[in-house]
Amino acid sequence: MDVTPVNNLGQAFPAAPDNASPKWLVENRELIRRIKGISASELFGEGCELTFALDRETKRPVVRVVDQTGEVLWQAPAEYMLRLAQTLDQLHG
Repeated sequence: MDVTPVNNLGQAFPAAPDNASPKWLVENRELIRRIKGISASELFGEGCELTFALDRETKRPVVRVVDQTGEVLWQAPAEYMLRLAQTLDQLHG
């Protein structure tokens, strides 16, 4: 999987598509606001970090908990779900 790391929470999600509905924009603003309020060390333990990335193939956001060594402890969506989405996108053109 090839993902682009995101250092700024404001960049955590892809830009709105050209035809984005107002509802889509409102839902994502709320999600970003809630994510900004998360304290990773309180939730996941000392030395762990909550990271955000964008899967290059599917253009979907990826959220991970990573430890000090860089090992991914948890990821959403799971890798197999990203590959399934990629395959379905290719099938539906």
